Amino acid sequence: MIKIYNSLTHKKEEFKPREAGKVGIYVCGITTYDYLHLGHARMLLAFDVVTRYLRASGFDVTYVRNITDIDDKIINRAKENGELFSDLTRRFIDAMHEDERALSVLPPDVEPRATSHIEEIVAMIERLLAKDMAYKVSNGDVYFSVMNFPDYGKLSKKKMDELLDGARIEVGELKKDPRDFVLWKSSPDDGVGWDSPWGYGRPGWHIECSAMSTCCLGDNFDIHGGGSDLLFPHHENEVAQSEAATGKTFANVWMHNGPLRVDNEKMSKSLNNFFTVREILENYDAEVIRHLLIASHYRSPINYSEQSLRQSISVLERFYNALKDLDTAGAKSLTNSRFEKAFYAAMDDDFNTPEAFSVLFEMVKEINRQKFEAPDAANQLAALLVKLGGILGLLQSPPEEFLRGNVAAEVDAQKVDQLIAAREQARGDKDWATADRIRDQLAEMKVVVEDGAGGSGWRVER
Repeated sequence: MIKIYNSLTHKKEEFKPREAGKVGIYVCGITTYDYLHLGHARMLLAFDVVTRYLRASGFDVTYVRNITDIDDKIINRAKENGELFSDLTRRFIDAMHEDERALSVLPPDVEPRATSHIEEIVAMIERLLAKDMAYKVSNGDVYFSVMNFPDYGKLSKKKMDELLDGARIEVGELKKDPRDFVLWKSSPDDGVGWDSPWGYGRPGWHIECSAMSTCCLGDNFDIHGGGSDLLFPHHENEVAQSEAATGKTFANVWMHNGPLRVDNEKMSKSLNNFFTVREILENYDAEVIRHLLIASHYRSPINYSEQSLRQSISVLERFYNALKDLDTAGAKSLTNSRFEKAFYAAMDDDFNTPEAFSVLFEMVKEINRQKFEAPDAANQLAALLVKLGGILGLLQSPPEEFLRGNVAAEVDAQKVDQLIAAREQARGDKDWATADRIRDQLAEMKVVVEDGAGGSGWRVER
C-alpha cells in the first residue's frame, strides 16, 4: 500500500488511482529560455524517482511533463538575442534533453508544448467566459474572476481577504479585482501571438497547464506535481480555472518537492551562487549529482555545497566498492528478501528515499561480510543491490568505471596500468622502496591504489 503526502489535504493518504493498475501524472516542466539549473534538476529527479518506483510497483504510468515555450521571459530573451522566440526555445529544449539524459532522467511519456495547444487553451477560456468565470476587457485581455470561484485558495489554504494583501493592479492592466489573473493577453505590438475570438494575443501561463494536463489526462487525473514554489499562485490558479471550466475535481493528489539552497542560501544570480546543470557536470560525475538531489526526502529542502557533493561521492564509492569484483550480471538476485521488503516499505511511505538508502547501506555491510565467506550469496545480494539501486536511477555503471572516474580527462589510464604492473612486480621481488616510490608517483597523479587479495586496483581521487 503506497501512501503519498497530499498537499491539498496536508496529510499522507493511501494512494488509490482512478483506474486500478494505472496512474496518470502531470508535472509542471521547464520554461525554456535558459539552461537547466540545479533547482530544475531537483524537480526533475524527484518525479523521475516517483515514476520509476510506481512502475517498479506494477503500475502502468502515463507521465506527462509539459514545456512552456511561450512566455514573457522567452520573448524578452529572444529580443535581446535578436532571434525568433521559436529558435530560442528549440535550442534550450535540445539542451534540456541533453542534461536530462546525463542525469539519467527518463523522458516523460508525453511532453506537450504550450504553442501546440493554443486551440485547446482558447476552448477552455471560452468555456470560462460562457460560465461567467472570466471576463474580457477593452484592450483584448481576458481575466479569470477569482470572486466567482468560491473554492479559490483551497490548495494553498489562503483566504480571500488575505489575498488582497499585496495584491495590486499593474500599469496597463484593466482587471476588475487585483486578485484576478490573466487568461489571455493581447499582443498587438510585439508580433508574437495567435488569432483568437478576443483578438491577436497569447495565453497566460496558468491556463497553459490546465489545458495541456486535461488534454493529455482528462478533466480529472491522479497526481499533479511540481516545485513547492509553484503551489501559489500557479497551482492554485490551475485548480480554480480547471474546476470552474469542467465542474470536476482537477487532480486527486498534489505533490510538491522541496526547495534547493546553495550553501544555505537561496540560489540567485545576484548572490553569485547560481549553477546550471552543465556547469556542475564539468566537474562532477552525473551520478554524484543525482545521488545528492534524491538522497533527501523529496519534500525536504536540499542544501547544495561542496561538502554535500563530497558526501555523495563517498556514499557512491562505498556502494561501488562493495559491488567491485562481484558477478551481478550472472547471479540471480534474491527475491522476497528482507532487504527488498524493507526497501519497498520505505518507498511505499511517501517515497522515503532516506530510509530506502539506509536499507541499501545494510545490504552493503552484508555484501562485504559475505564476499569471502559466501561468494555466491554475495553475488546474489549484489545483484539485488543493483536492481534496487536501478529503481532510484543509480548503481548501473560498472564499478571499475565509476571508481576510476573520467580517466580520459584526468589521467593516462594506460600509464597508470603500467605503473600498477611495475609496482606489483616490485612487491613480488620484495623491493619495497621501488613499490613505495611508484605508489607516491601514482598519488601525485591523484590515483588511489587499492590492494586486495586478487591484486591491486586503482581509482581516481575525486
